[in-house]
Amino acid sequence: MSDDSGLSDHARGVVVTTICCLAGIAAGLVSAVYVGTDPAAAASTTAVFVLGAFVIVQYPVFKAVGVGDLGIKDNLYVAFLTFTLWFISYTVLLTSAVDLGI
Repeated sequence: MSDDSGLSDHARGVVVTTICCLAGIAAGLVSAVYVGTDPAAAASTTAVFVLGAFVIVQYPVFKAVGVGDLGIKDNLYVAFLTFTLWFISYTVLLTSAVDLGI
């Protein structure tokens, strides 16, 4: 069992992974809506700030669902997994030139 939460180690890992994946995909969609999907948007650094915001917002969510404090390895995992899914989803949206004019 984890030290300060009611989750087993496996359940804790599943929860953290799920939140990271969903946050990365959501960050890709928000980047596409906020920055755009035209060729000029691919060079914008604003999309990276959107990614950073989604990484930071995850930590209160982790506290709310009962995941205890994260160590350095866990923090790197959260940032890497969120970045990876943001990169994949935003790249797919950029290359397909989807118009998300919401």
